[in-house]
Amino acid sequence: MAVSQRAAEVVAAAIAEEQAEAPIALWIEVTGSTGDQWTYDVYLQELAMASGADAIVEVGDLVVVIPAASIEALRDATLDVGDDGDLVIENPNAPTRQSDLPEFGPEALTSDLARRVDSILQEQVNPAIAAHGGYAELVGVVDEVAYVLMGGGCQGCGLASATLTQGIAVAIRDAVPEIRDVVDVTNHAAGNNPYYQPEKK
Repeated sequence: MAVSQRAAEVVAAAIAEEQAEAPIALWIEVTGSTGDQWTYDVYLQELAMASGADAIVEVGDLVVVIPAASIEALRDATLDVGDDGDLVIENPNAPTRQSDLPEFGPEALTSDLARRVDSILQEQVNPAIAAHGGYAELVGVVDEVAYVLMGGGCQGCGLASATLTQGIAVAIRDAVPEIRDVVDVTNHAAGNNPYYQPEKK
């Protein structure tokens, strides 16, 4: 990911206002999608919170952290400043569209893999996310890829991406190692796009 000089200056000024003792980084995370656009959370957080799997981008003294789950979606993207002075993300990547999905025949839900994945969703995943009013439903398994629909409190939630990659996908792969990918087919159109905005004084 690239960061324009203007964006770097805006973020550096915001970090300076924090007057934090520990090093602060700008975090950019993909939280879901609206139509054919990703939605993001852009925020300031201690650099020490980054894990070894996260991507670190340095622009002068500015450090940008991209959580591991968001790296691919933000590849070749650019953080810039819009005409209104707010940060914007120019991203050539787009989320999976319904038209890109495979055909789900009867075997997509009745195969051995599908039954095992569905069992994990019902017995492990859904009880865990039910406390937040959410649930995950298997749409089907095609070519060792599990397609999952997130509903209830998970639809449009800013943490849906993290729930999928760090929770649902991990649980499925641990129990069904034959699954090579887990794809969210949810329409998160109800989600927000909370770009970080410097405090106006």
